[in-house]
Amino acid sequence: MSWWGLLLVGWGLAAALQLALWLVQLRTRSATVVDAGWAASLVAIPVLYAVLGGGEPEHRMLVATMAVLAFGRLTAHILRRVGREEDPRYRELRRRWRERGGEHGRFFVFFQAQAFLAALLSLPFLAASFNEHQGLEPLEWIGVGVWAVGVLLEVEADRELSRFRADEGNRGRVLDTGVWRYSRHPNYFGQWLTWCGYALVALAAPYGWVGLVSPVLMLVSIVFVTGIPPTERASLESRGDAYRDYQRRTSAFVPWAPRGA
Repeated sequence: MSWWGLLLVGWGLAAALQLALWLVQLRTRSATVVDAGWAASLVAIPVLYAVLGGGEPEHRMLVATMAVLAFGRLTAHILRRVGREEDPRYRELRRRWRERGGEHGRFFVFFQAQAFLAALLSLPFLAASFNEHQGLEPLEWIGVGVWAVGVLLEVEADRELSRFRADEGNRGRVLDTGVWRYSRHPNYFGQWLTWCGYALVALAAPYGWVGLVSPVLMLVSIVFVTGIPPTERASLESRGDAYRDYQRRTSAFVPWAPRGA
């Protein structure tokens, strides 16, 4: 199958999954499932590419394994939140869209936009699945190293946050220890590092430069759109001055020594 044909099939797979989840949220009134659908799409699409891609097996197996490990973990992590209170980001969107009218239609477009984004972000996996070079190359191993650092940081950040939230005594307090001492969003930074790793693996393949769009898109999305801004607003609403002090002394994204430390 050609590059474009495989990309369209991947997009269709993600769109079908998000359509099903949009129907689920009509009943549950919780759009948190869109995140699980996005992560699950990035498990399914690379596996699809690995099965149908025209490259050598070692390259296809590498990117499929990386995707399954990282996004499989992320899917399971998000699914643990499904069924609880709706994510504050989507609760705010629901409130605004209900006021403007067309709440369900707007969420449908939003869910499908996530499917399109998953297909677009899959470009590194697509490029790598068509790598016909014999054996894994040094650039791919460097990519795996960067990816591994990102996964470990993301896992540790999620572990610390889950433990913090499980303690009722921390309600209204700010997590500012461990990796959260050096970044207000270490989980997002770790996730972005994994995308840099995927892009490096893709660069070893012909036309692999197309995979560079993924870390750029993720950086823009995390820093300016759906990641940090709504999370910061929700934290300010729930923690007030304590979070403002945390903002003053802690890097927003890239882990760095706290100011005044």
